[in-house]
Amino acid sequence: MTSLERLRIALEHKEPDHVPYDCCGTTVTSLSIRAFQQAMQYRGYPDTYEESEIADVISQIVVPPETNLKLLESDTRRIGALRVFDLSKRLRRQGRETILQDQYGCVWRMEEGKDLYFNQIKAPYATSASIDEMAKSFRMPDLSERRDEFFSLFDAQVRKASAGVGFIVDRVCAGLTEMFFRFRGYEQGLIDMLENPKETREILERIADYKIQYWEIVADYLENRGLEDSVLVASECDDLGTQQSLLVSPEILSDVVFPPMRRYLGWMKKRLLYCRIFFHCDGAIRSILPDFIEMGIDILNPVQYSAAGMDLEELKRDFGKDLVFWGAGVDTQETLVKGPVQKIGDEVRRNIEILAPGGGYVFAPIHNVQADVPPEHFWAMWEAWKEFGKYQ
Repeated sequence: MTSLERLRIALEHKEPDHVPYDCCGTTVTSLSIRAFQQAMQYRGYPDTYEESEIADVISQIVVPPETNLKLLESDTRRIGALRVFDLSKRLRRQGRETILQDQYGCVWRMEEGKDLYFNQIKAPYATSASIDEMAKSFRMPDLSERRDEFFSLFDAQVRKASAGVGFIVDRVCAGLTEMFFRFRGYEQGLIDMLENPKETREILERIADYKIQYWEIVADYLENRGLEDSVLVASECDDLGTQQSLLVSPEILSDVVFPPMRRYLGWMKKRLLYCRIFFHCDGAIRSILPDFIEMGIDILNPVQYSAAGMDLEELKRDFGKDLVFWGAGVDTQETLVKGPVQKIGDEVRRNIEILAPGGGYVFAPIHNVQADVPPEHFWAMWEAWKEFGKYQ
C-alpha cells in the first residue's frame, strides 16, 4: 500500500494496513532544526538541509530532505509557502543574537545557546493610540505579486517528493487571532477583543482576505499542475485554547473570531473540493469542537490530551465519526522530553489503541519535536509507532 493510499483510507474513517505517520507534512507536525540534526546524528543518517527547506524560521522548523523523510517512513509531504519571505534579507546578527523583521513588520529575536526559537520583541501596532488608528494604516501584503514565485517554490517541493506520497498544502501565516496578537501585542489584543469587538473583527476579516488570496493561488497551482488526486489535505490553524480553558469567552469567539474564520474556511471547502480541512488548535477546546465541525473542519490537530477536558476515549467516542484525529501520539511537553523510553513507548501504544480503531487517525506527536527532546526519545516514539501502528 502506498502512502497516498494509506492516508486516503485513514481519512475515509477506514483501517489501512498501518496507521499513517505525518513527519513534517505541516509546520505544526515537524521537527526543529536541532531536533532533526540530533535525531539523524544518533543513527548516523545525513543531517544536512537547504535554506529553502526551513519552512518556518521563527519556530526553527525544517522540512528534511527527501532522503530523510524516506528513512523516517513519513507518509506525508508538504507543499506550501515559507513562513518568512525573502529570509536572507531579513536577518541581522548581533553577536549571539539574531534579529528578524518579517514581512508584516513584526520583530523577532533569538539568542544562540539560549532560545529554542525566535521570540517576538516588537508588535508593529502596539503603540497605536486605538484600534481605529491601527485600522487606518493596516494592510496585509499583496500576494498576487508572488504568484510566480509560489508556483516555482511549489514545483520544487513536488519534484523532491517520492512517487506515491500524500501531499498536504500548508498555510501562509498563523491563525486569525495569532496574527492579530502579533500585530497589536498580546495584552492589548485581548483588551481590544473585549472593548472593541467590532473593530477587532474588521482586522480579522482583512487577515481572512489575505488567507483567501493565498488559497486562491494554491488552488490555481494544484489545478494547473493536475495534482488534485495527490493532495488530500489543506492545513490551517488558530490557537484558541489554554491548558485549562478557552483563550477568550465563547461569546467573543462567536461574535469576533468565528465569522471571518467561517468565511475563509467555507471558501476553502468550496474551492478545494478534493481536500479535507486540517485545523491545528491547541489546548482545552472540546466545547468548540461542534463549531469546528459546523464550519467544515474535517481534521483536528494536535489533540492535546494533556489539556482539560481532552480525554482521548471521550473524544473518539463523541467526535470520531465527524473528525479525523491527527496527532496525539505522545505528549511533547512532558513525556517526550523527560522520558524514560519505556514510558514513551507505553504512552504511544495506549494512544494508538484508543484512536486507531475504525480508522480516522494519523500519527504525529502533540506539536513539533523541539531541540530539548533527546534523540533516543524521538526514536523510542518512532519505534513504538512502527510496532503498535499495525492493523490486524
